[in-house]
Amino acid sequence: MNASLNRAVRDFVQLFKSRNLPYAILGGLAARAHGIPRPTWDVDFTIGVDRSRLPEVFDAAEQLGYVVPAAYRAGWVDAVGGMPFVKFGVAISDRSVDIDVFLAESSYLQTVLSRRQHAEVDENLNVDVVSPEDLIVLKSLSARPRDAIDIQDVLFMQGELDRDYMRHWAEKLGVLPNLEESLTKFDQSSDAE
Repeated sequence: MNASLNRAVRDFVQLFKSRNLPYAILGGLAARAHGIPRPTWDVDFTIGVDRSRLPEVFDAAEQLGYVVPAAYRAGWVDAVGGMPFVKFGVAISDRSVDIDVFLAESSYLQTVLSRRQHAEVDENLNVDVVSPEDLIVLKSLSARPRDAIDIQDVLFMQGELDRDYMRHWAEKLGVLPNLEESLTKFDQSSDAE
């Protein structure tokens, strides 16, 4: 992981811990922890925070040199796959780093936080990450080509996972066909070996 990304992870983990906000890393960094390490250029978190505390989080991030877009400061919250999030950004050593922070307001993201695991995402950088099962469900929700590769890598590296759990949440989130396609592809490639 590059130094800019490493610093952003450390800064935000410390920010969340100092405010007693439960967090978990998801996205590409969680894929590094549970699958085959690959480059990633942004950081994705989910945190347990009441929206009324977002200005406090924004203030703390700005004190560390991060930029909070004006729309988020004004109260706007974006969403992807029905999951609300806010964005932060910073330029460190001539590299731009985006930080997306998903708000654990749904029962699913609250469950994700309760299942988080401590893992190494870079040398000497141990943080809380989503479980491998939750990473697969979240990657099924995004369903980009990179996500499909990450799912196969996680299944390969992790061995047997709780498929009933993944199917339960994938069905609730409306992405069960995506998950089943990934599981079938993995099973077929495993059978071929």
